[in-house]
This record gives sequence, structure tokens and C-alpha cells, in this order.
Amino acid sequence: MNQLLAMRAFVRVVDTGSFSRAANGLDLPRSTVSKLVGDLEAHLGNKLLHRTTRTVAATADGLEYHQHATRLLAELDAMDHAMGGGRRKPRGHLRIDAPAAFATALLIPALADFRRAYPDITIALGIGDRPVNIVGEGVDCVIRAGAIDELSMVGRKLLDMAYVTCAAPSYLARMGTPASPADLANHVCLGYFFTANSKPNPLVFEAGDARIDVDAGALSTNDSNGLLALLRAGMGVGQHFARVAQPYIARGELVRLLPEWDQPSMPFHILYPGSRHQSARLQVFVDWLIATFRPD
Repeated sequence: MNQLLAMRAFVRVVDTGSFSRAANGLDLPRSTVSKLVGDLEAHLGNKLLHRTTRTVAATADGLEYHQHATRLLAELDAMDHAMGGGRRKPRGHLRIDAPAAFATALLIPALADFRRAYPDITIALGIGDRPVNIVGEGVDCVIRAGAIDELSMVGRKLLDMAYVTCAAPSYLARMGTPASPADLANHVCLGYFFTANSKPNPLVFEAGDARIDVDAGALSTNDSNGLLALLRAGMGVGQHFARVAQPYIARGELVRLLPEWDQPSMPFHILYPGSRHQSARLQVFVDWLIATFRPD
């Protein structure tokens, strides 16, 4: 039995709650992961997992072993990295999740730099605006928009993304160009909603101490790339991140509206489990993200 690999397989099964997800994360057949965990239990003489047809959960002994194994594996990874003296770069697999707009407009264009610096780290990038269960779905880290409310996670600020109000020229040719937020009462306002409540966020306008909220219930989506597609298709007026919309504004596919009014910015953070024992590959990815996207 490869005890080190068996430990990694066991830890991954507990972290993801699934033999299949653990196998995917380790790039091993499910049957191999199952055998490794079984061999580890036989070696220790203890039952580490409760298995049913639908769920997998650690036993009391399994939870204790998981705690020690997680710490040991992280220390081994850190030791390998340190003993390499910087010559041996981190390696292994990272499962990352990011919102659609951030992933397509910012992360993916920059990701080639990370791959050049760390070619031995493989990445599985989940893209979508649905908040994932970091531990339950076996994700190493996530990028999240908005306030942080997961106290069990470490959250580090990346940047604030400003909004712009915009619409397609085809829409403005049909409906006219609004001169003030009040004019939007006669327009189709496109909105974004979070899956948890399905109520669209209003379009927000600020100037000094004044704030105006405009309902955006005519047509809404819970996907930021979907909202961009609706805007480009001439379906209405909406607000999107400036760094996402700007290339389309520069090409004339979208027109910026009401520039004299400000919109609140959205903070973005990177989150990962709150353990002081982090793998070297996760550490270098987090450091690269912050160096790449955090303003000076």
C-alpha cells in the first residue's frame, strides 16, 4: 500500500463527501480511491468512514485521523517546497471557482502568466455565479463578489469593481437616450438577481449625498455573462462592471449612459478554508491573484 497516497485519498474523500469527487480531484479511478481508503483502514485497524448508498461521512476515529493527516500532508508539501530552495516549484491540482464575469474578463486573460510560472500545477476552473460549497464540493478556493459572511473561511481582498450604466446603440435608436435616472421609468431596465432570492437588484445612481434606486424587474438574469449578452442584444438599459463593459463601449457595441452619476463598487475576495496548514500550490495561487489584481 502506498500509505501517503492512501492518506491523500482519504482526506479528499472526507473533504468532498464523495469517492467520485475525490477521484476526480486526484485524477484517479474511483475504484482505486476506494481500495486505497480500504487498505488504509485495514492498515490502521480502524473504520474511518461510514458508507451508505448515498453518503460518505467520517467516523469519530476518521475525524481525528483526518485532522492529523491534513496537517501532515500540508507540512510535507511545505517541506518539499522549502527543501527545493525555490528550485522545485509547487505541483499538484487546484480546483478553483470564480464568478462568470470575473473569470472571463479578468482571470482567464491573466492565467497564462500563472501557468508559465507554475507549469506543474494543474487547474480545474469552475465558472458561474452560483456560490459553491467550498468543502462539500472539494474546491480549494473561490473568488466571491460582495460582502464576506463565511466565518469559517479566510477571506482576502482582491479589488473593487466599479459599475457603468450602458445600453446598445440599437436599443437607444428605438427607445431614445435617457438624460437622467428618472427617465428610466420609460425604459426597459435589465437586472441581475442572486439565486438565493431571485429578486433583481435595482440600478443604483449616486451623486454627492443623493441616491436613486431604479427597479430593474422587466428582464433579469442570475448570470453576469448573460446580463452582458442581454445588453449587447439591445434588450434594455443595465449596469455592468466597467472592466467588463469597457471593451464593448470602446468598439461601439455599447454606449455608456449617465456618466455624471456614480454607481457603488463591488468588492471581490478570494476565500479558502480557514486552516493554517495550506498547500504550497494554494499559497502561490493566492499570492499571484493578489499581486495581479489588487491595486497598489
